[in-house]
Amino acid sequence: MDPKERLIIALDVDTEAKAVALVEKLKTLVSVFKIGFELFSSCGPSIVQAVTKRGCKVFLDLKFHDIPNTVSKAALSVMKLGVFMFNVHALGGYDMMKKTADSVKAEAERLKIERPKVIAVTILTSMDENALKNAGISDSMNEEVLRLASTAKDAGLDGVVASPQETALVREKLGGDFLIVTPGVRPSWAAAGDQKRIATPKDAIRDGASFIVVGRPVTEAKDPAEAVRKILAEIQ
Repeated sequence: MDPKERLIIALDVDTEAKAVALVEKLKTLVSVFKIGFELFSSCGPSIVQAVTKRGCKVFLDLKFHDIPNTVSKAALSVMKLGVFMFNVHALGGYDMMKKTADSVKAEAERLKIERPKVIAVTILTSMDENALKNAGISDSMNEEVLRLASTAKDAGLDGVVASPQETALVREKLGGDFLIVTPGVRPSWAAAGDQKRIATPKDAIRDGASFIVVGRPVTEAKDPAEAVRKILAEIQ
């Protein structure tokens, strides 16, 4: 893929005006933007349309995690928004992921439209081994991420969200066609913030990331467009 297709900019802002301003500044440089809890909770579904009508794609990052019926119905609602990709939480289990994947596929076939990519979050990049243990998970980080990623693939999902530290392992075990979306990416010139399992754009791509997600190093930069150009050069 073209580097501009592989870089996803996280719109981690709280108003539509701020989000749209960033999209307008960056839409000639990147094509995919992530909408998460903060922005979606503030603006509602209309923010997806505000981004897509400007010729950009949306990765809707709401990490659905509920009973299979509830999540599969939420997924069908998300489809109507025209998102490029959305996620569920792998800890919701095989049945939840399988029902969601099947429902999205069937609805896309019924409507004769291209279905969105459905991926599963493994372990949040803000968590480390100690946090995992405190959550009652005795496996190592690598073991747990790989188990969740394998379950997601078995359930028919397109890929997973995994930190840079597990990207190479997931790529090796689950093959080249499985999507890996890698958050926690921090250029060498940016602060880590609250992310613990991080890597540079260069390292994440080298290790097999399909897409990398970058937020604050761009959105909080004095010149967001220049920050994006530097990241794209690193990817290239």
